[in-house]
Amino acid sequence: MKAVLDASVFFSEIPLEGELFTTPSVCDELIDIRAKGNFEKLCAKGLTVLSPAGDSLRAVDRAAEKTRDSSVISGTDRDLLALAKELGAVLYTDDFAIQNVAGVLGVETRPILQRKARQVRWKYRCTGCGRYYSHDGDCPVCGAAIKRKLK
Repeated sequence: MKAVLDASVFFSEIPLEGELFTTPSVCDELIDIRAKGNFEKLCAKGLTVLSPAGDSLRAVDRAAEKTRDSSVISGTDRDLLALAKELGAVLYTDDFAIQNVAGVLGVETRPILQRKARQVRWKYRCTGCGRYYSHDGDCPVCGAAIKRKLK
């Protein structure tokens, strides 16, 4: 089985088998001595660090727009989702936004320490006048903040 690993994996001690992959952006997030040690152990077992292709990243962007998670998906999250899509791999992550977008992409996810997320659609509502929008920011009508909420 192929598996793509989010940074959370390197902060835990979960047993992993199969072909393991991660992205350079995840490696950049590993600043803790324990995480770096776990990374080195997995490298010794054959962990491969790969960057995803541009087409896969664009597919992730489209999926994040559908789920309205674009504002919370980081560059690292995009890389992980794109790589898992390219490889047809399972994605290990505790990030709910990643799991939400993965569902649209058809990427299987497995939680590390948290419960598995359910599919979520977001809506954006002005905190002042209550109008609904398709994005966050400031309300063009009353100027109050537009916040993301569960649909």
